[in-house]
Amino acid sequence: MSKTATTATKTLPPDLQLIVEARHHDPFAVLGRHPVGTGTRVLVYLPGAQSARLPDIGASMQRMQGSDFFSWEGAGNSLPHRYQVAWIDSAGQTQTTFDPYCFPPQLGDFDLHLFGEGRHWHAYRFMGARAHCADQVDGVLFSVWAPNAERVSVVGDFNEWDGRRHPMRVRGGSGIWELFIPGLHAGQFYKYEVRNREYGTIHLKIDPYGREFERRPSTAARIPEPDSYVWSDDAWLHTRREHDWLHTPASIYEVHLGSWRRNPDGGFLSYSELADQLIPYVKAQGFTHIELLPVTEHPLDDSWGYQATGYYAPTSRHGTPDEFRTFVDQCHQHGIGVILDWAPGHFPKDTHALAFFDGSALYEHADPRRGEHRDWGTLIFNYGRNEVRNFLLSSALFWIEECHLDGLRVDAVASMLYLDYSREDGDWLPNIYGGRENLEAIDFLRQLNQVTHGQHPGTLIIAEESTSWPQVTRPPYVGGLGFSMKWNMGWMHDTLIYMSKDPIHRHYQHDQLTFGLLYAFTENFVLPFSHDEVVHGKRSMLHKMPGDEWQQFANLRLLYTYMWAYPGKKLLFMGSEFGQRSEWNCNATLEWSALQYPPHAGVQNLIRDLNQLYRNQSALHRYDFESQGFEWIDCHDAAQSVISFQRRSGQEVIINAFNFTPVVRNGYRLGVPEAGQYRMLLNSDSTFYGGGNIGEQIVNTEPVPWMGHAQSLVLTLPPLAGMIMRRE
Repeated sequence: MSKTATTATKTLPPDLQLIVEARHHDPFAVLGRHPVGTGTRVLVYLPGAQSARLPDIGASMQRMQGSDFFSWEGAGNSLPHRYQVAWIDSAGQTQTTFDPYCFPPQLGDFDLHLFGEGRHWHAYRFMGARAHCADQVDGVLFSVWAPNAERVSVVGDFNEWDGRRHPMRVRGGSGIWELFIPGLHAGQFYKYEVRNREYGTIHLKIDPYGREFERRPSTAARIPEPDSYVWSDDAWLHTRREHDWLHTPASIYEVHLGSWRRNPDGGFLSYSELADQLIPYVKAQGFTHIELLPVTEHPLDDSWGYQATGYYAPTSRHGTPDEFRTFVDQCHQHGIGVILDWAPGHFPKDTHALAFFDGSALYEHADPRRGEHRDWGTLIFNYGRNEVRNFLLSSALFWIEECHLDGLRVDAVASMLYLDYSREDGDWLPNIYGGRENLEAIDFLRQLNQVTHGQHPGTLIIAEESTSWPQVTRPPYVGGLGFSMKWNMGWMHDTLIYMSKDPIHRHYQHDQLTFGLLYAFTENFVLPFSHDEVVHGKRSMLHKMPGDEWQQFANLRLLYTYMWAYPGKKLLFMGSEFGQRSEWNCNATLEWSALQYPPHAGVQNLIRDLNQLYRNQSALHRYDFESQGFEWIDCHDAAQSVISFQRRSGQEVIINAFNFTPVVRNGYRLGVPEAGQYRMLLNSDSTFYGGGNIGEQIVNTEPVPWMGHAQSLVLTLPPLAGMIMRRE
């Protein structure tokens, strides 16, 4: 709690009284060293001090009567420019430190200029709290943006959280306040105390650029250690820069670190423990990437990290920032990329965080018709403000540069693009042209993608965008938003609706399987079965499937086989890879005990083999985003609920056939492009996966024209199963 005084001694001069009341806008004009006639005066304010002196010259300081101000006057050449003050505090202990108010401004004018223009991509390198050496004196330099503040102070465990002790200086019209405090060290806790200049309200706030925070429910930032982590992933980063991600496999395992697995006592695994357990598991399952639900610091576990307060801080739930870096480093050394869910679309209303930061709508819009998500109870960033845009762009680069992440999945892009997103008529404001498009957010997203891709080629910026907004994954210079990839929410919804139907009714819904190919190559799509599909009453992936237990498992294996054969990169949420029965619970570990039962182990085996097949067969990934990699064999067999298609890469052709009914299709003829012998690469009905092992391993073509091809195969299609074949 702040200890800022609300009363003051009435006999003091006005400037000093403002210092006592913690209201002075420019404390450096009063405190510190100033010329007086031909000499020098030093004035310090030490609430609770018994006495004070200047040890550099062995001079005592005089207390101003009835106050906690201490002064000294003398010849200016007798006192060093950077002098120390020693005092006896209220407990009788002697304290000695350099006077913060004898140091000149420390922030560079060019940094302030770029920040004001919204073009400082590395604002985190000068904003916030960081170790600093000024005139050979070590300490910590604090800086914070609060343009509507009358006064800002650094408060912490080093000054009894007293807002009178360390008021900051404002840097002209930039709205940035700074203060160098000598003698502080990493690990000490701090916040900013902000007094609004219009209303006089006082707000105790976290550091928006804080690198490390206390573990919730505490909220103070911790002064970070100087950057010293030694990375071991140079080879990975070099390869990433040259990586042709458009034409290589990407199979993403989406993870919530707090509930993937927990300690026996229910506590969180540390980043180190996650590295030891999660990385081998992901590697064994064959995934290429881990996507982390937000690890940006957040106060509420049940928000899953999507209501972030620390946009530059890995959550302390699992350890320190360097321990998080070690986790990423080890992922890279084992050939696994790391993507972070990043939420620049909204932030929580928590009073200690960004909301109403300096007593005004600073990071958000003042008008709730633009500044508030009614459904989510959160606030919306003001993307038209340079400093806010800079805050977010710098955050994106922080995670890529300082934590070596391989990409960001940008949450809730649709909510950013549309001013009327999830709003009733009359509850939104149009743009300057009268439209519903959020022009400032569009410019921000384009800038985000241009900067990140320009600075760090090979990184992936993925949009969770659920509408038909055009050219999300096309470059800005042709009118696109510039994302690397986009989640294919339409395919996900259509496919899950189809799979939820009793097979006897599926022939009426056949177009939900085929419609997606009309737009499959208009964007660079990721096929997502994410955390959002297994919560809030939507049921687990297994229990979305109809029928008895045998049919549910068979349907799930069929669904995954279809997904891995279908054009597009893959994403699967944790627990879904072994058919967890219950919905995801963010406060408990996954149901790992299910793997003792063969049907669950079978699904896990299938995912492992699908990942291996997807990586090894060029036809299954080379043209995920291009139409030359796909050709229907038969998309019209609604009567039997069967579809079949080819995946191609050069001369390599993969034949895929799927039977969405529990009926064995004997003698099913399938046209193929070339004569020869076809071998089964994967059959989801294999006994190894928990199936009945129906279907041939090798089939020879017959010179019978079928489905536009001169050759054809006669197959036995297993029930509720997918088959993937290749010509020998």
